[in-house]
Amino acid sequence: MIIKTVDNVQDAVKGVKDGMTFMLGGFGLCGIPENAISELVRLNLKNLTCISNNAGVDDFGLGQLLHKKQIDKMVSSYVGENAIFEKQMLSGELDVELIPQGTLAARCQAAQQGFPAIYTPAGYGTEVAQGKETREFDGKMYVLEEAFKADFAFVKAWKGDKAGNLIFKGTARNFNPAMCGSAKITVAEVEELVEPGELDPNHIHIPGIFVQRIFQGKDYEKRIEQRTVRTK
Repeated sequence: MIIKTVDNVQDAVKGVKDGMTFMLGGFGLCGIPENAISELVRLNLKNLTCISNNAGVDDFGLGQLLHKKQIDKMVSSYVGENAIFEKQMLSGELDVELIPQGTLAARCQAAQQGFPAIYTPAGYGTEVAQGKETREFDGKMYVLEEAFKADFAFVKAWKGDKAGNLIFKGTARNFNPAMCGSAKITVAEVEELVEPGELDPNHIHIPGIFVQRIFQGKDYEKRIEQRTVRTK
């Protein structure tokens, strides 16, 4: 059995450099790799390309990297909660590739599974398909979308063991599992790190073969983008 644990987030992100492409899991602010993002901010990396469902909010998540202008390009689906993102995109400071949410997940999964590309009907006939190969299958048109190529994937899980097996909780299963194994190196931060054999094999969402480094995260804020409660 190969043990994948590293002592801390500093060891987990060893090898990151300016100009790299990173995948970052999570959905909104749910299930984002808070520790890894904070370390990337501290390292002050520049010219980054970030692939993530959305770009956090102004002062949290990927918004912290945007605030310091560390990101040159964002590949995302939903970016409506970040005023800094909007300002940088409209000013031309930030290159943005907006893609359908299902296509984002499928391109992650294609990279994870070793496929170079996929065909999807999403986006055909729109700006999304401009300059891309299209093909008809059974009377329906599809767009060729290439699998992502990333240097690091940073994901966050609820529980993991030292061999890298992961269990995600609730909405954190959006995009985190699909990004595991989709980059050259997958780094997983977990709320609870246990010994191999302690996790029920039937509950494991991602096997350790897709993870290169795992560490125990700390000080999670778990912010909520928009808190909505029932009126009394």
